[in-house]
This record gives sequence, C-alpha cells and structure tokens, in this order.
Amino acid sequence: MDAPLSLNSEISFFGVGGKQAIFFIGSSTRMITKAIDSKDVHEITLSSEEFEKREKNKESIYKGFIKNRKQGDFSHISNDEEILRKLIHEEDGKDSFTAVVIQGISTNHISYLKNHLKVWTRQLAHIYHYYIHGPSGNALPKVPSPMNDINIEIKVFTKGQPTPRVINLQDIDNDMQTQYIRKAASTFQFKATVEGTGFVEGVMRYHPFLYEKETFPPDLNDFMTTDNEADDESDYGLDVRPARGKRPIFECYWNGRLIPYTTIDDFDWCSCPKKSRVLPLQCYNRVSGVLFTNDKFQVTTNKLTFQDLEIKLRDRSTVFSRISCGFKVQRTIDIGKEFSTWIKECYEKCDKQIKFSGFSGVCTRPELAKTRQSPWSVFNQIDWDGKTFKTGQQVKIIRTTPVFVGTIHRIMLYGGDHEDNCFATGGEIEVSQEPKSLYEDLKCVPLSKIDRAATPKMIKKLIEDEEAKLPLNMVISWPEGDEVTPNEIRPAGKTIGDIQIEIINKKGEMISKLPGSISMGPRKLFVELKVILHGTQGNKIINSHISQHGKNWPYWFKRMENIRQLGRYTLMLNVVLNESGNTKFAGKPLPSHTIDFTITEAAAAKFSIGMLEGPFCIGVPFDIPLEFQDEFNNASKPATETRPIIEASGLAISYGGAILKGNTLILRNIIAKGSLGTTTGKSFSLNITVPGLQEDTNTLKIRMLPGYPYTLMISDEVGLSVENGTPCVFDVQLLDLSGNLTNQSKATIMCKFSGEENLPVYKCDCFNGQARLTGDALFVKDLNTAGSELLANIEVQGYKDIKAIKRKVLLSPSTQASTMQLYYLKDNERVEIIDDSEITKHAGGKIENLEFEIKDEAGRKVDITQNFVSKIKVNWTQKVDKDLACKNRLPDIKVPNIVSDTKYCHISLAQTTVSLSFHIRSIHGKPAQIRCWCKGDSQIKLGEKYFSQILVMLMDEFGNDIVKMPRDSLKDLALSGDGLLLEETIRGFGQACTFDVEGIQFSSTTIGAKEMCVKYKDITCYVRFELIAGPPRKLSILGFLPNEVVSIHNDASLGKPMLVQLVDEWDNPSSQADIKIQLAKDPGIRLSPAPTPVKTDAKGQANFGKLSVSGKRGGVYDIQPKGFLGRYVLVSPKIKVTITADSTKPVKINVERSVETDWLLVGSQLPDFKVSVLAEDDSRIAVKGSQIIMKIWIPTDQYKTLPHPKAFGYEPNKKTSEEGVLIFSGNKAPVNAATYHIVFEYNNSIHRLHSTVAAIDVRPSYPVKLVSMMPPGTPTVSNTQKSSARSLIRSLQLELRDQYDNAAGLDVTGKVSVEIMCSKKCTEIPQLIGGTRKIEVQMTKGKVVLQNLLLQENSPGRDGQEYLLRCTAATPGLRNAIPPFDVTFLFYNDSKKQSQMAALTRERDSLRKTVNTYKSLFQTAQELATELRIAVNDTAREKANLQEALKKQNIVNKLTSPAAVAALITEKRKAQDKISHQSRRTCGLAPTDKEPDILGKIGHLTQIKDNDIARVLSWHMSADMDCVVTMTTQKAKQIYHRTSGKQQVLPLDSIYRRSLPNWDMPLPHDSPTLHFQPQGNPVYARNLLIFPNDSKNCKIVFGMLLGNTLILDTLEHATNYRKEIVKHTLCPTILTRDGDRVRSNGKFGGAMNRALPIERLKGAVFSSPMPEEYNTVSMQIATLRSYKQSVEDHALAQEELNERLQKQKEPKEREKHRECQEAEEQLREIENRLGISQSGHITHPVQPNFDLEEEPSTKRARLSNDRTSTPLVNNRRDTRQQVTTQLSPPTRQSTRQTSRSPQKRKS
Repeated sequence: MDAPLSLNSEISFFGVGGKQAIFFIGSSTRMITKAIDSKDVHEITLSSEEFEKREKNKESIYKGFIKNRKQGDFSHISNDEEILRKLIHEEDGKDSFTAVVIQGISTNHISYLKNHLKVWTRQLAHIYHYYIHGPSGNALPKVPSPMNDINIEIKVFTKGQPTPRVINLQDIDNDMQTQYIRKAASTFQFKATVEGTGFVEGVMRYHPFLYEKETFPPDLNDFMTTDNEADDESDYGLDVRPARGKRPIFECYWNGRLIPYTTIDDFDWCSCPKKSRVLPLQCYNRVSGVLFTNDKFQVTTNKLTFQDLEIKLRDRSTVFSRISCGFKVQRTIDIGKEFSTWIKECYEKCDKQIKFSGFSGVCTRPELAKTRQSPWSVFNQIDWDGKTFKTGQQVKIIRTTPVFVGTIHRIMLYGGDHEDNCFATGGEIEVSQEPKSLYEDLKCVPLSKIDRAATPKMIKKLIEDEEAKLPLNMVISWPEGDEVTPNEIRPAGKTIGDIQIEIINKKGEMISKLPGSISMGPRKLFVELKVILHGTQGNKIINSHISQHGKNWPYWFKRMENIRQLGRYTLMLNVVLNESGNTKFAGKPLPSHTIDFTITEAAAAKFSIGMLEGPFCIGVPFDIPLEFQDEFNNASKPATETRPIIEASGLAISYGGAILKGNTLILRNIIAKGSLGTTTGKSFSLNITVPGLQEDTNTLKIRMLPGYPYTLMISDEVGLSVENGTPCVFDVQLLDLSGNLTNQSKATIMCKFSGEENLPVYKCDCFNGQARLTGDALFVKDLNTAGSELLANIEVQGYKDIKAIKRKVLLSPSTQASTMQLYYLKDNERVEIIDDSEITKHAGGKIENLEFEIKDEAGRKVDITQNFVSKIKVNWTQKVDKDLACKNRLPDIKVPNIVSDTKYCHISLAQTTVSLSFHIRSIHGKPAQIRCWCKGDSQIKLGEKYFSQILVMLMDEFGNDIVKMPRDSLKDLALSGDGLLLEETIRGFGQACTFDVEGIQFSSTTIGAKEMCVKYKDITCYVRFELIAGPPRKLSILGFLPNEVVSIHNDASLGKPMLVQLVDEWDNPSSQADIKIQLAKDPGIRLSPAPTPVKTDAKGQANFGKLSVSGKRGGVYDIQPKGFLGRYVLVSPKIKVTITADSTKPVKINVERSVETDWLLVGSQLPDFKVSVLAEDDSRIAVKGSQIIMKIWIPTDQYKTLPHPKAFGYEPNKKTSEEGVLIFSGNKAPVNAATYHIVFEYNNSIHRLHSTVAAIDVRPSYPVKLVSMMPPGTPTVSNTQKSSARSLIRSLQLELRDQYDNAAGLDVTGKVSVEIMCSKKCTEIPQLIGGTRKIEVQMTKGKVVLQNLLLQENSPGRDGQEYLLRCTAATPGLRNAIPPFDVTFLFYNDSKKQSQMAALTRERDSLRKTVNTYKSLFQTAQELATELRIAVNDTAREKANLQEALKKQNIVNKLTSPAAVAALITEKRKAQDKISHQSRRTCGLAPTDKEPDILGKIGHLTQIKDNDIARVLSWHMSADMDCVVTMTTQKAKQIYHRTSGKQQVLPLDSIYRRSLPNWDMPLPHDSPTLHFQPQGNPVYARNLLIFPNDSKNCKIVFGMLLGNTLILDTLEHATNYRKEIVKHTLCPTILTRDGDRVRSNGKFGGAMNRALPIERLKGAVFSSPMPEEYNTVSMQIATLRSYKQSVEDHALAQEELNERLQKQKEPKEREKHRECQEAEEQLREIENRLGISQSGHITHPVQPNFDLEEEPSTKRARLSNDRTSTPLVNNRRDTRQQVTTQLSPPTRQSTRQTSRSPQKRKS
C-alpha cells in the first residue's frame, strides 16, 4: 500500500538535500547513527577540505570510511573536542538514534544561527512537519502517528557556554503548518492522478474570519503585513489584512518533505469565479493548501524546486477527485462543484464576524451609486467584540469632521439574502445626529467608525454641551414709556408703548439664529407679538406682528392704540423659527413672555331701550329697561340722579320708580289707561327722554291690548222656565277696567243650580269677552206634577274680585217614557223578569210569550204606536215585528246549545234611558253521543295489559258533557274488539268523565292499528290503539327468506345488508334496543368485514352491513344470527350461501406471441402479441382498447415485476374477429440496447391486473460508424524536442456504434489504421515517431484505444497548417464499410506559437459548445411561444362557441370572469335542486340489487308523463310491475332459486323477437282500407313510454307485454273506434284515459275492467319523468361548466403566453442573445486567427419575437405521439457539456395540455 501523504523511506526520511544544506552552513559534518536492531554505532565524517584534496589527488571524491564502534565509545575523539565527546557519551541507554554534527560553521552564518535560532528551527519544523508529527500534523488534540517515533533535537554549542541551547522540533508549535492546521475550521481533501502512476494528495483548509479579524496565519517571514485599521469612508471591513493576500494557495511536499521554492497559486476548479460569484472574494483568500506527491515527479538536485509538477497537474488528462472519509468520491461528480459547496458551507458555518440580528426587511438607498443602491438588509442589533449595539442606542462617531454623537436609526448590510441572523465583516449604520434639538440629519457611516470605547457619560456630556447653544430667555424693555404691567386694569382706548426685545442662551450670549446643521433649513429667529382677547366665545387675536433682527436694529414693536374692546387681554411675546412661526424647536418650546391686563369701560354717553316683556294690557303694570354705553359702545353705568320722562298720545301713563342694575336703568310699574274700541288692541308711540346725555331721547312703538276681566254682565234680567229633561241657556260678557271687552281666553264662567239633588253644573270658556253658558238637561227623578223652582248662581272662576250673578229657573214634569216591565210564560205561569236576573233552560230550547209594559214620569201607560215601536231595540234579533210589538209582545229567545255559554239579553228604548237586561243559562239534555279516549299512551304491547285508563264520556245532542249518571246506567256500557280479552277489563264511574275502563289486553292478533268498540245503549264509539310487538322471543333476517339459498360470486357482497330484526312469539318485529346479536357461520367461508357482535338499535334491528363472502366455490354454507336476552337465546332461520364463479371478474391476462424469441435488434419490429382477459370461469371478458396497454421498460431493483412510472406504453392497434381479443402489432423495439421487461396492464377503473413479466434482450444493430467516447478537441502540435508539445493524442478511445448510437462491436475484432493526412494539397506531411505517417492499432470487442501518439522530432510540416488524423476501421465480415473518423489538428514549427494556438483552440471548442447551447435554448423558447399562441387561439375559439351555445339557451348575462360563471352555476343548481325536490309521482316498489345481467323491475324501467295514462297502464300491467327482467336465463334461474320461486323473472333471451310489434308502425285506422277520422286521440300505449336507460332492451320488454295496446280518451270513444276497426281487422286492447279497458275480445265493464284509483295501487305505479324545465336547467349547467373551464383555460393560456413573451423581453434574455452574438464573433475571430474555415454548423442565433399581437399559423406543429413510433428510451451517458447552469434550456413540453388543468402550471 502507498504510504499516507507519500511519507515513505524509499530515499530517506529527511536526507533529501541534506548534504547540500550541511555544506552550505559549515565545512564538515559527522554523521552518527544506530539502528534499533543493530548493536554497533555507525559513524562517518565528511569534509569539504577532504573532498578538495581528493579532487586534487584525483581520488574518488565521495568515497569514505564508515567506522563501527560500540555505543558511547568516544576513544577516537581527541580531548579538544569536548562537545563531541559529551555528545557520544549521551548515547548510552538509547535504542536508536541519528546525529548530524556540523562543524566549521561559516562566519556568514554564525550571527544568524545564534541570534535567530527560533526562526530557522521553526523553518525546519515546517519543512519536516509531517515526518515529525505524522499524516495528521501537529493538531490539537494530538493524533497518534503511524510513523515511527521520530524525535529531532537541535543543539547549538557555543564556546564558553557549557550548556548547549536545545530545541526539540516536536515542541515547536508556531511553525506555519502547525498554524495552518490548528487555525483551520474545515478541510477539503482531494487526490490527483497524473499519467496513471503519479499521485498527488491535497488538503485545503479554511481559516475563517472571527468577529473582527482574519484567522489566516500571517507569513512570519513577511514583515509588511500589519493590522492597521481603515480610515477610508467607504471601507466596510474591520480587518484590512487581506488573509492569504497574494500568496499562493498550495505548498508542495515531495515524499513527505517541503519543496520550498515550488508553490502553486490555484487550479481552475478552486479559483475565484470571474463572473457570477455567489460568495465574497475574501472567502477564497481564506483558503490554504498543501500538496503531497510521490516520487513520480522530478525535483532539482538541491531539492528546492519541482521540475514539472505544475505542468502535469494542469494537464487536461489529470483527474481530480475528492476524498471523503478516506474514500474517493465518484469520478462523475465535478470536483469544482464539490469545492464550491464546501467553501460555501465554510462561509456560512465557520465565519464568525459581526453578528447581525433582528432582520426587519430590505431597503433601497437611492443616494448611492446605482450598482450599490439595493438590496440592503436592515437589522435591529449587532454584536461586536463583546458589545451590543441596538437601534435607538446613542453612539459616538469618530474619524469624522467634526466628531458627533448620534442615535442608531437602522443597521444595514449589503445584500438581500440575509433574512435570519448572520455574520459579516462590516456594514453601515444610519444614525440621527444628536442632540435632536439642533440636528435632524440622518447620516450613514461604516460600522468601523463607531467609538466602542465611548461611555454613556461621555456621550451625555457631549449632548449637553451642544444643547447649551439653544436660546434660553428674552430681555424686554419699553423705551418710549406706556409700559403694560402685569395684571394692570386699563380703560378702553389707552395706548400701549414701543417694545424692544433681546434673545440670550444659557451662556448669556445674545443670539438671533439657531446653531445646528444647514440641512434643517433656515435657522433665523424672529420674535412674534400677539395681543389676545379672552372672551366667552374663546380667545381672539387682536394684534399680531413679527419682528426680525437686523444688523443695525434689535427686535422692535411699535405702539398700539386700538385696544378698545372690554375684557381680559394677554400680551404674548414668542421667539419663533423663521417665517414658519414654529414656537418649538426639536420638541422643546422656544423662549416666550406673557403680560396679562384688563380693559374696562369709559363714562356713559348714550342709551338704548332694552328688551321689553309683553304683552302690554290696559291697567296691567309693565317695565322698560334703559341700557347705557360709552363712546366706544361699551356698556357703562349712568349717573345716580338720572330721572327719565315718558309721554304717549291717547294714553294716560304713570310709573312707580326706577332701579339701577349694573349698566341698566329699569323703569318699574308703568300703567297705561284708555279706550281701545276693539279686542285685538291698538298701537301707540312712547317718547323716553334722559336729561344730561349726548344722545338723550329715544322713541318706542308699543301695542296695547284689553286688560284683565273686571266686571261680569248677563243679558237676561228675569228668570227662566224649562221642562224636566231639557237644558237652560244664559248669554254673558266680561269687561276690563276701562270697559273694553276682555280677550282673556282662559276665563271660565260656571253656573251652579240649587233646589234639587243631582243637578248638572254648567261651564264655558269666554272668548273675546262674551260667551253662551249652557249644559246638560235638567232632570229630577220622580218629579211631582207641580214641578220645582231652582236657583242658578253664575260666577267667573278664579276671579274673586268679580261679583257673581243669581237667576231663578222653574222646572216642570216630562211626558216621555220612564219605566219598562217584562214577563214570560213558565210552566203556564206568567213570571216577571227582573232587571239583571238569570233564567235557566235546557240547551237548544226557547223562551216564549214575552210581554212588556212602558209608563211615563207620572206613572201613566204610554200608548204603543207604530212610531213608538221603532224605538224598541232588542239584542237577540235584528228587527222587532211591529205588529207583534203593538200587542205588547216581543220575539222568542233561543237558548244556547252549549252549557258553558251564557246568553245576555237587553231591551232598550231609543233616545231614552229606559232599558232592561237579563241572562239565559243553558243546562245539558239527554244522552245522545258518546266519546272515548286513552288517558295515557295509545301503544299496547301484544300480550300485556294496558297500564292506563280508557275514559268514556256521554254527551247530549249538542255535545255537552254528562258527568253524573244514575247508578244503574253502568250495566248499559258494553266493550268489544278483535283479540280483546273481555274478562280482564274493569268498568266503573269516573270522576272527570261518565265512565272509565281498565285492564285492556289483546292476544293472538296482528299488530298495528286496533279499534275497541265502546257502546252505551244504542250509542257507539271506537278507541284506537297502536298494537306493538310483544317481548322478543326469536330473530328474523330482513330481506332474506327463511332457509333461502343465496348464490353469489367469490369476494362478492350478499347484495343486501345483513339486517337482523327482533320478533315476538307471533313473528311481529320488536323494537327493543341494546340486545347483543352475533353471527354464526360455517368455518369454510370467510366474511368481510369480519362481523363483530352488534347491539340492536331503537327499531330492534342489528345491522351488520353488506358482507362479502369468500370461500371455495361449489359448496353450500350456513349463516345464522343469534341473540342473547337474559337467559333466553334468540335464533333465526339459517341463510344458505353458495359461491359460484364470476364471469365478469377479471383474474388473469393471457398473452400469446407471434414469434417466440428472447432477443431483438434495436429499432426492429416487436413480435405481435395476442392479449385477452380471462374471468374466474376461464371465459374471455369483453375489453376495450383503452383498458389495456403494453408497458416496456428497463428493469431496476425497485421496478422488476411492475412497470416503471415512466415506462413507455403501446395501445392495441389491430382488430380481430375473436371477441375479447386484442392484438398489439407493428410496434418497433427500443433504439437503445438493453434488457427490457414487457408487461400488459388491464385497468377498467374497478380491477387492475398485470400479466406475467416477459424479458426481452434488445441488442445493438450492425456497426455503421466509428466514434470517439470523448470529444477529442483540436490538438495543436509542434516539431520541437519537448514531448508534450509533440503530443497529438494522449489517450483517445474509439468504438463502433450502430445507427442508434449503441456500442455495436462486441463481437468485432480487427485493426484501426491511423494516418496523418491533409485536406488540401500539401507536400509537407508531418510524421509520427518512427518516421511514418501511418500506424495500425489492434481493435478488440469493437473498441480501440489510441495512446501517446507523438510526432517525430523535427518532423516536416507547414507552419499553421490544419491536418487530419484519419482513423479507419479495417474489420472483415462487416456488412457495410465504416466511414473513417477524423481528428483535426494544427501544426506549428514554433513551440511558443503552438502553445498560444493550443489555448486558442481550446477557447474555440468552448465557444462552439456555448453557441450551440444558446441556439438550442432560443429555438426551444421560440417553439414554446408558438405552442402557447396556438393554445390561446384554441381556447378563445372554444370560449366563443360556448358563448353562442349559452345565447341559444337564453343565457345572455355578461359572464366576464370565472367567479361570475360560478355564481350563475350556483344559482342554476339551486333552481335544479328546487325542481328536483318538487313532489312528483314515483314508483314505490323496492329496487332490485345492482348485479350484472339484471335490467331491473318492470315498474322501474319506464316513466310516463300523464297521470291518467300512468294510472291506467300501471293498473293494466299490475301483475307484471314487480317482475325482474334479466339479460340471461341463467341469471333468472339464480334469482328464482335465491327467492325460492317467489320472485317473478323474465329473461330477455327467452323472448321470441319476431312476434314483437314494429315500434313505428301506423295506427290501425291509418291503413289503406279504412277511411274515417276517429275521435278520442288514439295512440299506441308504447309510444307514451319514456325509457331513462337501456331503451333498446326496454322496447323489447314492453313491446312483448303491451303489444299494440291503444290509448283513447273515453269509453265511448273506445267502443266506437273498436266498432269501426273490427269491420276490417282485429282490434287490440284499448285503454281509456278515464280508466276503462276494452279487451281485445271486445269485453268491457265490471270491476275487472275499471282501473283502481292511483292511491290503491300501493306504489306499483310508473313514475313521472323530470319536468322539461329540469332538463333545460341541467343542460344550462353543463354548458356553463364547460364555459367556466374554457374561460379559465383561456385566461391561463393567455397568462402563460404573456409570461413567456415578457420573459423573452427581459434584460436577462436580451443579455443571452447579446452574449451569443459576442460568442459567434469571438469564434469567427479565433478561427480567422487560427487560419481555418468557419464551422459549418454554427449559425446565427434565433432572434426572439417580442410582438404580442402576432397570430400563429393556422397549421399547428404538434409533437408526434404515435403509438407505433420508436420509444424514446435512452440510457446512454450524455457527454455534452453545458456552458453554465443559466444556459440550460427550459423543459420542452407543450403547455396546451397543462393550461387545461384547473391549477396553473408554469413550464
């Protein structure tokens, strides 16, 4: 095995170059060594002087003597060499050692060796690092080394110092390799194989950035690396030391030791990308590396430099592979991708820089250059060097002019992919400068400018120093006097003097502007003056001025003389910020000063009349207010001696005095007297004069009204005379003080009568001073004939000062009716009816012979005349008979029929108070009715007593209850009923009823509704009970007959659910719940699902569901339910099950080949396959071509027996006469050679089967071409001595392939001739080594390898000429000649030019691939856009067609969106559901089980629209309605046996078809021999049938059952029609719409020929079809759904097209086209430089079409999907090289199919 890291001992552990190093330091050396298995010590001495002597003496220079001695023996050493003797003495006790003693140190090195001992020993430890510490190096923790325990000590002996300076190389831990190993966070190991035997092991280490500095070890020999911080404004880094800097990555070790002068910068796969770089450049500078080579690489003799290492490693044939966990990773994995992944992981996981946390979004910074404006990630916090900085925190910013303090606004990091906590080397912060009172700037500074040493106290002091510059106070002075003092009271109009102001800050300095940044705008300070009036409506600014400070004047405000309004004032002086008027700066108020003062009124100069309170009446006192003002109209007080004068024409006016209230003088108790002449009042002018004022007189208009009532006046001066019962009338007037009629509307006049009791009181309201006083009639009861004298007292209410007036009134008796008396006849006696009395009478009777008498006040009878009779009113009849009433008689009164009703009777005389009322109460009569009911629930269990009473009530003929009956009436009560046990009944009298009955019990009868007859004498009544089943005693299986044999298929359902019912001993179903039922079965069958015990529900049923039965076919098995009720075991009859073969269940796919072969050639025709599907009974099943498919695929471990999901499929493509047989013919074999599996798959959506796997070997075809396994490129060679420059081919593998690119020469052996040729006429042809132009190479198994083809040195050839290396296969036995394979190469005479042209050739090859890839990408994109345009047109056309269809269906709504269509569909669905839930005629027969070969019951097969026809046809076919129609007789027999012959069956295959009527034959009367026009609308009955399903078979059934049966309107029409028909031919049966039937033999009439009502058909009636409206709505819904889908498809297709076209317009796509054009131009330029012709296959790239309105061609280029085409199966390795991942073409698939999916799929 190879030693790790090539740490071998083939040359020496560390001797390589040792002798040169020794003689470079000194002049002689002594080497002492002892092996562990040797007893002697070997010692040799070498000296440069000795070498020179030997050279002079011409002796062998390097020949020396090795001395063997004992260990520790220094006898051969002179005493002068003390140090050497001491060294040899120390040998004792050591098993093995090697000592190199250097003597004669050069004077040039003595100082360095003495003063820099640690430096050069550190370099030694670096050179021999891996021999000292092993393959793992000097890592922590220490890793045991597989190498020998090498212990190297360096001892420096100095004269005069007895103790040497000793350093052990193992103890050195600061050499470069130790630092690289210990400071690495991750390693990347790889291996390079050079020319097969040269191996290079490599290790790359990542040294992360930790917080604020790079951890990459600095070069200890480079003194230029410093750690200065960056001061540049744009420096975002914190550590400017550039990690590795410009040092190369790799140091090189040869056989374990360092070759110091050879370093390698990088390789292509690990260098920093030049374009799309994902990681920062610094990441690639944090990588160090070491290369370890074996001895296959040459070094110089001084072992300081490799001769050819870098050239060989950079050679294209060198293979790099990654080493992971000690194992090599697969070659197919690109090491460049592996390295990119590794360094990305290192960057993400290892770099610990400034921690950014609290991500809050991404922002754009427009103030920066466009390339760095976005994206910037925003964070809330950073952690740096153990300190945390958050947003809102105050920091000190240094290295700026000036230094300032700010609050962090946000923290930003360039890049938009930092959504979580992340680390970075730096960033920026946005700070708002403090203090905010001075600055509002937002500044962005690098993080490096934060002063991390600043404390909060320092920051606070800086802020306070800045804030001291703000204005603090104002200094106010009054240069001209008229000063306003605080809280001064000033009269209106007094002047305010001039004001001067100065502004000072905390330092006492006068300022006129604010300090701070210019960005905050103008900083000038103004002073604003405001005079504010504080009123009740709020503050009002009277004066407002602003003063500006000038160079020659201070802040100044001029005098003010306009302060005249009364009130409280404030003089406010505010410092404001420029013209804006802001009184605050940075949230703090600017200095201000306020002076409060008050303005009062001046002396009174005029007056006005205030508000008067009216109305003003004669003789009524009133007041007049006088208001006084000063000259400025401010309210002012008058003088105390003021005496106003009042005058008015036509009125006498006086007043009582004046009162002063505030500024108002009120004239009190002013009284006016005078005549008005009207009640509405009169206007007067009042003149008021106040002596002594500037304006002393004012005039007032006033309207006077009549005064208050003063006297009462009545027009009648004598008494009145009135009749008893009539009212009395008085005319009255009210006058005021001056005799005017008063207009007081609230004056009430009242009249009280005295002399008799209960006399009325008269009242009236007096309007306009006069009124008429009257009221109710004066009525005195029992007034004597002489009459009575009354006294009336008239007065005004509420006016005691007005004297009352008295008058006499004479009242005489009345002649009107006064009393009434009523009598009726009872038991032939005349009885008077007293007012409000009660009369009793039998219900339904009458009160007869009613007589009445009427008298007046004097007791005299009133004559009953015709006019008087009209006044008599009674409430029991609408009209009183006048003739009867003239005889003093009234109509009879009917007694109420119901006992609880009371009749109220009332008699009255109109227009009088005479009336009489009484009540009539009815009592029950004799028993005439009987009523019975149950006191409790009406349910009775069979065999058990009824627990409640039966109540019996007797009633009279009007239904009045008779509660009490004689004792002997119980014997007349009788009971009877079906199954009633009379001996158990108990009868008696009830409390709330007449009788009650107990102990009712039924036995031995059917359950259901039962009636019990209750009879009293000849009156009967029925009590209805719900007789339910008794206690459960056994079980019954619903739907199955006892001991029924059920025939089913294996694994099939029984057809009905296993529903077990509890029944009592009389087989009535019991509804007892929670009874456990379980199923017992034969062990030979298995039920699925496995039945578990089930408890009965509320109906007494246990449902085991539909059970599937599986078992052996042919046997008969038993299934029996059992139940457990206490100690009772309930059993049921057994169900017998027999399992038969299912002829419809597919179980096997039978496949037959036309040719039995195990192999085929690629692209040849597959054998024909005959495929059929077999059922359980081995019969063929009819299958459709779409149900079976042939799958072919290459098997894998996962997919051996079942097809791969991407397996290619063929459909059957040939018909056959055999039923159920499909043929797969004409299909081609795959074009890729491999072993394939073939399986046939059957799927009918219910069953899915696969055939047996058939393996077939598809072999390659015949060879047709010779190709290269890898693209050879275009070699460039020269004829120099350097072999690498003359190399045509290092390794090229050729193989024979068929037309489908399969390796096709496995059995071909021959030779391949390789010849150098020239495509043009050329005399100089280069030659291969050996001086020949042609060589032959052996071909084995169709492959040949060309290796190390070199040109001959100094070979002829034209400089810059293009030659061909033609490879021709010479193989006997091939059908066709193989075309040669040519390799183009370029020849140059100059090696330097050849290397340049080689680079151009490689670039040319790369550009070719780039252009081809771009071309494929553009072509695919253009084809995809064309497909999308076609999809848009197709969906638009389909959408338009559906719109037309909707218009034809009367849907004209504007359906512009799928949501609107969905809403309309929902609306239509609701309408459809509403129609479907409408009540309609349905068939009540139980449906048949859905089994194969069962058509259904006849009653379910058809529908009839007309109700009358449905009734008569259902009755006519009542015997056949329940018959089950089957397709085969076999199925009919199964049903027959299953139901024990109880079910009618009709097999279709047993119907004689020739006797069936022609469905379209004409009616009998339409024959040529008959010529009459029938009545009654004749029609064939069969033509009125509607078949929902399977109309063909239904016509056969009903054609056989109905024949030519006719339908006419009535029996009259039917008989007449038959009468005419039978004259010429037979007449079929005729049915009428009225329900009559005329048989074919002519018989009609009787119950047998009259249809029953539809209710009595017990559900056996044909159902009615859905209304036409339902079908219309259903069709609309279907069209709407299609339209909705088309709208979505069109929108999706349009969206995908827009996206595709928009993508083509994107700058990224245009950039690709530009890059492609540039690549083509570069390719042409390179080919011109190379001097060769342009590549024929390179064409201009396809230009994208950006026109959105372009219409595609009508002929669509569709992708072929022919089933007979060759399957696209490709397992070859794709050797094409992608340019970049961005150039990979999109998936080539048509979006027409995807656009029809409900969800959007993007291609």
